[in-house]
Amino acid sequence: MDGRRIEVAILVFPDVELLDFCGPYEALSACRLDEAKRREEPSPFRVRLAAANVDPVASANGARFLPDVTLGDCPAPDVLLVPGGWGVRAALDDEALVGWIRDTGARAGTVAGVCTGSMLLGKAGLLAGRRATTHWRSLDWMRASYPDVTVVSDQHVVEDGDVVTSAGISAGIDLGLRLIARFFGEPVAQATARHLEYFCPEGNKRRVQLPPH
Repeated sequence: MDGRRIEVAILVFPDVELLDFCGPYEALSACRLDEAKRREEPSPFRVRLAAANVDPVASANGARFLPDVTLGDCPAPDVLLVPGGWGVRAALDDEALVGWIRDTGARAGTVAGVCTGSMLLGKAGLLAGRRATTHWRSLDWMRASYPDVTVVSDQHVVEDGDVVTSAGISAGIDLGLRLIARFFGEPVAQATARHLEYFCPEGNKRRVQLPPH
C-alpha cells in the first residue's frame, strides 16, 4: 500500500451474527505496524460498518449497534467483508443488497466471507469457480446452492486469489488475522493475535469434528 489506510467495509443487516463481524472488526482495528507505538498510531485499516440505513441494527443474539454508513454512502472499499447469521436467509432474497455485494465486491481488491456470509457471496456470483467454505452446518447448503463452487470442509480459512472465506462465527477472528497477514505479513498478524491474547493453532485444519456424511 502507499501509506494510506486500507478501507474495509463490513456489511451488516438484521439478525447478523454478532461475532461474525465483531471478531474481524476487533482484529483489524487492533492491528499495529509498530507495537511500540500502539497508543500513538492507529490501525492501518479503517473499518466501517455499512448497512441499508444508519438506524440501529439488532444482531441475531439481540445486541443492537449503529452502522457507520449506508450502502449508498459507503466509500469504495479495498476489502469487502460479509458476515453471516440467521439474517442471511432474508438477505439472500434482497435483490438490492445482493446487487450491492456484487458491484462492491467486483471493485474491491479483496472479498471476504465469514460463516454463512459466504452464501451471500455465492448469491452475488463472487465465488463462481472458486474454493470456499462456510459454517460446518451449512456446507451441504452451499454445495446444493452453488455447484460451481468447490466447497472445502476440512479447512478453517480458505483463500482463493482475492477471495477469503472462513468457517463459522469465531473463525472470523482468524479470517481477520489472515487479512492482516496478506497485507502486512505474518509477523504483524502474530503480533496482533498476541495483543488480543488469541491463540492461533498451527495449521489450518477446521477446529470442529464434522458429523459423518
